[in-house]
Amino acid sequence: MSGLSPRFRGDAGGPIRYRLGRGGHVTPEDVVVQRLTESARTKERLLETQQAAIVSAGRVLAEAVGAGKKVLWCGNGGSAADSQHLSTELVVRLSGEFERPAVASLALTTDTSLLTACANDYSFAQIFARQVEALGQPGDVLVGITTSGNSPNVLAALEEAGRRGLKRVLLSAGEGGACVAHADAAVLVPSAVTSHIQECHIAVGHVLCELVERLACGRG
Repeated sequence: MSGLSPRFRGDAGGPIRYRLGRGGHVTPEDVVVQRLTESARTKERLLETQQAAIVSAGRVLAEAVGAGKKVLWCGNGGSAADSQHLSTELVVRLSGEFERPAVASLALTTDTSLLTACANDYSFAQIFARQVEALGQPGDVLVGITTSGNSPNVLAALEEAGRRGLKRVLLSAGEGGACVAHADAAVLVPSAVTSHIQECHIAVGHVLCELVERLACGRG
C-alpha cells in the first residue's frame, strides 16, 4: 500500500476512494491496485461476518450428500457459470489431492432446449422451478446463486424446492433480497459491487465443496 499516491491511501485504515471520470488521470496501474485491494477487503469482511453461515451451508450439503441425495444449482449470467463450475467440482473432483466417488450434482443452467422451451411456453421466471419439479426429491439440496437476491427465477426455484422437501442454500449479498426468506442456509457477501460478490461466491463455493469432501466423503 505504501506505493499508492496520496489520493488512493485510506485515512486510518478507511476505504480507498477514487473517481474514474473525464479529465481524470487514473492509470491502469491505479485500477489494478484499487480493484484487487477492494476484492481482498471484501473477502476479509466475508470471513469476519459469514464464517458460521458458510459452515452451516456446508453442513446442509454434506448431510444430503452423505445420505446419497443430489445437489441442484441455479443462477443467471455469471451465477449460471458459477453453478456449472461448482456442480462440476462435485461430480468430477475438487483437486487431485483427494480421490472419492462422484457426487450427484446437476446445474439447471445448461440445457438450452429445455430453458428456451420453458421460457417460451411458460415464462423465464419458471426455467429453474420447472426442473426442480421434475428432478427434485425430498432431502436433495438446491443451491441458488444470485448477487441481488431478487432474481425471479431463482426465487421461484427456491419456493418450489421448499414445497418438495428439498433443503435450500442461498449464495447472495447484502440482506439477501426476497430469496433469503426461502433459504435454510444463506451466505451473504458484504458488498454491493457485483464483480466482488461473484468473486466471493466462487471462493465460498470451493470451500463448500471441500466441506462436502471432509464431512461426507472421508477426506481427512
